[in-house]
Amino acid sequence: MPELPEVEALREYLDEHLTGRVVERVLPLAVSVLKTYDPPLTALEGQPAGAVARHGKFLALRIGELHLVTHLARAGWLRWQDTLPEQPPRPGKGPLALRVALEGGGGFDLTEAGTQKRLAVYVVHDPQEVPGIARLGPDPLADDFDRDAFAALLEGERRQIKGVLRDQSVIAGIGNAYSDEILHAARVSPFKLASSFGEEQITQLHAAVQGTLREAVGRAHGVAAGKLKAEKKSGLRVHGRAGEPCPVCGDTIRSVSFADSSLEYCPTCQTGGKPLADRRLSRLLK
Repeated sequence: MPELPEVEALREYLDEHLTGRVVERVLPLAVSVLKTYDPPLTALEGQPAGAVARHGKFLALRIGELHLVTHLARAGWLRWQDTLPEQPPRPGKGPLALRVALEGGGGFDLTEAGTQKRLAVYVVHDPQEVPGIARLGPDPLADDFDRDAFAALLEGERRQIKGVLRDQSVIAGIGNAYSDEILHAARVSPFKLASSFGEEQITQLHAAVQGTLREAVGRAHGVAAGKLKAEKKSGLRVHGRAGEPCPVCGDTIRSVSFADSSLEYCPTCQTGGKPLADRRLSRLLK
């Protein structure tokens, strides 16, 4: 799933390549992708594109007086093309969900792999009309997201820290991969209760949140949209690397599996050398 660093890189890329261009046509190819119907997609046609904004994992493209907002979900992506195919795309064929064609040639496609169709597109007057944006917590890279603001979010929070970091209504933009990376950098167990952090641990975790995300944004800066996925994977230290040695201590990175995802961690760095219980795997072994 694209998270804050990749979406921020897409925002920068679109700001550079899209701003000032005029939308010629918007072609929805998957019925499930469009979440709003008024204003219609056709209201974007003939309108110039303005600045592109990021709200957590959402992209908001200003087009005329409207905003084309998208959330790429788990398997969605944006593919820029300097030259679009002459043959119009056929609905329901392949991963293509929506195409935006620009006057003078080129444009971009929104695609989604797999069978779970969660890619979302909205046309709104204000991005805050999108429910997912309206409920977002603070952006972890905002100037006012300081240590005290972070501490206030954790106060009284009885959930495990892994779930708190991923909750978009608490902090916007962090998903499964970067929460693993942040917790490894902070040397914190993903199962630790958020409310149990001491003052020093809060400071350490806040530094890990901002440091990890800023480093990832820096790596993604200037990378073409089509290469961002590979760049993200190459920069991850623990997420998706179960069975490999920890780059810090050399211990074997372990995994805990859930219904549709997993987390990765280093026992030596994060849990005092003790492996976490993988309940799903335990059930399978019985």
